[in-house]
Amino acid sequence: MRSMSRSRVLAIQNHAKPLLDRISCNSISMAVQKRFMTKSRRVQDRSKKKRVHDLEITTERWKVVSKVLVIMDVLKKEPEQVIPLRRLEQYRQQINLSKPHKVADFIRKSPKLFDLYRDRKGVLWCGLTSRAEELVEEEARLIEERSEKAAEYVTRLLMMSVDKRLPVDKIANFRRDMGLPFDFRTRWIHMFPECFKVVRVEDAEYLKLVNWNPSWAVTELEMKAVTDETDRQLPSSPGELCLPFPVRFPPNYKKIFRIGGRIEHFQKRSYLSPYADAQGLTPGSQEFDKRAVAIMHEILSFTLEKRLVTDHLTHFRREFVMPQKLMRLLLKHFGIFYVSERGKRFSVFLTEAYEGSELIEKCPLVLWKEKVLRLTGYRGRIKRTRSFDELSDTEDDLFDGHSESRSGYMDIEDEETDGTLEDASLTDDSEMDVGNLYDSYHD
Repeated sequence: MRSMSRSRVLAIQNHAKPLLDRISCNSISMAVQKRFMTKSRRVQDRSKKKRVHDLEITTERWKVVSKVLVIMDVLKKEPEQVIPLRRLEQYRQQINLSKPHKVADFIRKSPKLFDLYRDRKGVLWCGLTSRAEELVEEEARLIEERSEKAAEYVTRLLMMSVDKRLPVDKIANFRRDMGLPFDFRTRWIHMFPECFKVVRVEDAEYLKLVNWNPSWAVTELEMKAVTDETDRQLPSSPGELCLPFPVRFPPNYKKIFRIGGRIEHFQKRSYLSPYADAQGLTPGSQEFDKRAVAIMHEILSFTLEKRLVTDHLTHFRREFVMPQKLMRLLLKHFGIFYVSERGKRFSVFLTEAYEGSELIEKCPLVLWKEKVLRLTGYRGRIKRTRSFDELSDTEDDLFDGHSESRSGYMDIEDEETDGTLEDASLTDDSEMDVGNLYDSYHD
């Protein structure tokens, strides 16, 4: 019996060995995968040490302004610039106000901008105050004064694009960011026939470049270099560049020495101008990625606040010949760009343009937005400015009662919408996994 039992045991062991080997291999595979996953984190799970608190505070401020501006745009479309409050609820998605909070509660927080009154039937209506009407007129005047500069920037976008044309719908995403007028689609795009024209391709409207302007085929970095160095001359045509990008790291970032050499090597590497033909570049190559950094730097330089919603950039990957995983590139070069992950839609900043939470150079339209902000229910900017770690990810501070004596930030979850009142959907990049920033900064 013992001999039979021993042979049976040996047979069972021999039969079970392949299974045990598979289990062992699976365990090793899971361990490796687990180790990999520990180094790969979603954007929201990045270490707080890499966050720039001042720019997170800036993000919170402009979230409030963006929602107010969408409501003002809705009212401007109405014949009498008034609308039943119940109808405003249908614009919740465009305002980016999450449930269960009501648009009415948000409007009541800004009585200096919005009037509420009832008609004879008891219907509650919303309209602009006289101060808000003055602001609307002031904005229209400032946009009109800046039309020539806005036309230059739109033309330069077309010059950077691979087909020298861009969908009108996508350009509309930049309306507020670039200071384009409210009637951008119906009137403004037809005002500069010497620069661009509207064409239809497969039932879609495109803005097509009409004339190539050599003096505009120069990056903002090149212009600044010429200003700083009197002996430097602008190139006659776009080609290779070797200008370093200004970098600004978080003030509490202590481990820059670990990748300092790689950053220096990246800065010294030459790259193709965003206005040059990039058809010969190999996707994924060092030259390809550095040109993409230059394009994103150039686009952000065109904006009023040197800041954009990230999916407004990712929507242009094909038109500007940029990598598929654009968010990874933004995070990799966190000294040039800063990605704020507050809310559902991320924002990317040009770090060189900010000193703390303030823009270094503010155009009149940015100063106008600050006027609007001062008239909203936003508080906590003078007496007590809370750090980013103290800010909540909910909207309770905004909607918990109607007391005007409460201090603190109006912390709203979602990011701003475009000027067309159309919801821009999230891209895969905004939720993608990213590796450790130190290790990912490779050549």
